[in-house]
Amino acid sequence: MDALSALLTRTSIPRVTGPVPSEEALQAMFAAALRAPDHGQLRPWRFLRIEGESLQRLADLFGAAALADNPALAPEDVESARGKALRSPLVIASISCAVDTPKVPALEQDMATACATHAMLLAAHAQGIGAVWRTGPFAMHRVVREGLGLAAHEKLIAFLYVGQPAGPLRTPQPLAIADFVRSW
Repeated sequence: MDALSALLTRTSIPRVTGPVPSEEALQAMFAAALRAPDHGQLRPWRFLRIEGESLQRLADLFGAAALADNPALAPEDVESARGKALRSPLVIASISCAVDTPKVPALEQDMATACATHAMLLAAHAQGIGAVWRTGPFAMHRVVREGLGLAAHEKLIAFLYVGQPAGPLRTPQPLAIADFVRSW
């Protein structure tokens, strides 16, 4: 798939299944991430591959975070929180590790990490891999951040849920460019 086609046809694939994409496909996704715009070539990102038994550990973190917010949470609600980590055979945690520099604000470094994350989504789409970007309260939760080993200055930008598309693919709805673009 050429780049323009990938950009114009990418949609989120919220339901994915196994198996995990091939190592070659995953390496292409990570290589695409490393080409994101990056003022100062700081490479202010890192990525955690969460698969296999690590998915159960992520599920435990989600359950612990839910219980930290509400110790009286019903067991079925704890299981629902845990289940959010188990919706795909691979979760990629995208982490901004902004460095303190006067030339490049931390916000710009966070945006570079978001661009790197988007590049992974595009590379997944171009290879026929299903992927969706999710955040939600667990991405910002202290229990999850600490459990994943994030430093105090790091931010979890996204959880990418990655696998084989489960079900029919959506066709993106056309949008009117004129609704978003004006001359100044």
